[in-house]
Amino acid sequence: MKFHLIGVNHKSAPVEVRERLAIPESRLPDALKRFTQHPGVDEGLILSTCNRVEMLAQTRNGGADLHSFLGEYFQIERTALEPHLYEYRENEAIRHLFRVTSSLDSMVVGEAQILGQVKEAYATARAVGAVRSQLDLLLTRAFAVAKRVRTETAVGSSAVSVASVAVELAKKIFGSLQGKQVYLVGAGKMTELAARHLLAHGAGSIFVANRTYDRAIRMAHQFNGQAIEFSRLYDTCDRADIVITSTGAPHAIFRKEHGELFLGRRKNRPMFFIDIAVPRDVDPEMHKLDGIFVYNIDDLQQAVTSHVADRKKEAERAEAIVNSEVERFQLRLQTLDVVPTIVSLQDHLETVRQAEIDRVRGRLGQLSPDQELAIEALTRGIVNKIMHTPISALKTAAREAEATTVVDLVRRLFNLQEKAAKAGDKPGGRD
Repeated sequence: MKFHLIGVNHKSAPVEVRERLAIPESRLPDALKRFTQHPGVDEGLILSTCNRVEMLAQTRNGGADLHSFLGEYFQIERTALEPHLYEYRENEAIRHLFRVTSSLDSMVVGEAQILGQVKEAYATARAVGAVRSQLDLLLTRAFAVAKRVRTETAVGSSAVSVASVAVELAKKIFGSLQGKQVYLVGAGKMTELAARHLLAHGAGSIFVANRTYDRAIRMAHQFNGQAIEFSRLYDTCDRADIVITSTGAPHAIFRKEHGELFLGRRKNRPMFFIDIAVPRDVDPEMHKLDGIFVYNIDDLQQAVTSHVADRKKEAERAEAIVNSEVERFQLRLQTLDVVPTIVSLQDHLETVRQAEIDRVRGRLGQLSPDQELAIEALTRGIVNKIMHTPISALKTAAREAEATTVVDLVRRLFNLQEKAAKAGDKPGGRD
């Protein structure tokens, strides 16, 4: 089986190039039909997303010129595409497909959307008959590899945003966020995003204070929360377990004396401040108070970096899985390559056995059932002994690079090439 892949992605080509190659869903069936009609292409798959356009083919003897197809189909000069294209064959094409499907080649490693996009491309290709046998086998395995990567690694689960890291830190402080009160000081996008993450993980009521009261009202409305006038900030802030603050003030608005005041009113129940303002809204001295936990934007970014490092470790584990799966799939392909020869050899020798029995039957006269069984056992035993060595050699070769050489040798020795050619000439023979 000859696999050949060509394409561009977010790493190899700018959006101006990718958009020229993008194929809308409505045009994909026609593109697939034209792709599989291209000289040398037996089966084909086209994956077109905002971040990549790739064409995967199962070819006859690896002889398809996919560069010319791209130029002809998209009406783009070859020289304009060449600097941005990547191209893989055989094992490297298999590895690339496994990595793409497992989201190891994505802009955000571990994102789940790409698997669905490959499945949609596969469904369309099957519907128009562009994917049948070999590519079907390869893509089915790619989906299994992606599932294994998600099951056996955490590559898709590590937090990678400031907002999601803030949620994790809050969980470490409170154990559970269920019913915890959240106070938003400032009404910026980052504050809103952090609040959404907290609510999604079980946080309760939302209070919003902003210097512009109308903005506080609008944001509070989004969360079914309560807007509070900024002048009442210090009188009401102790209601909250979690305070997210980003005001743009030129100096800290929460100082150590405020923390002492809040803890006194809360009877020392802990408070968690997420300070995403630059300059900082929370004086670092507040962090020295028992029961007050303060994380500023640098602390959160360090946590994000830590998570990215964790994801890299998980990605390395995922890459190891992909590499082992490539070897496993290649072994399976090689085994499939020798199976037709083994079947042909068995059929050939069985035909010879039956012909020899028929040839001598007339000279043997009437045979008893026991004699028939004896002849059957004797001839089968001889054939099995003859077959043992070449079949063992074929099965061993299936695990080695010499598989094609051994297959050709066995077919020549037993005239299987000639038999296959004659079978193809008969009506109903294979194309």
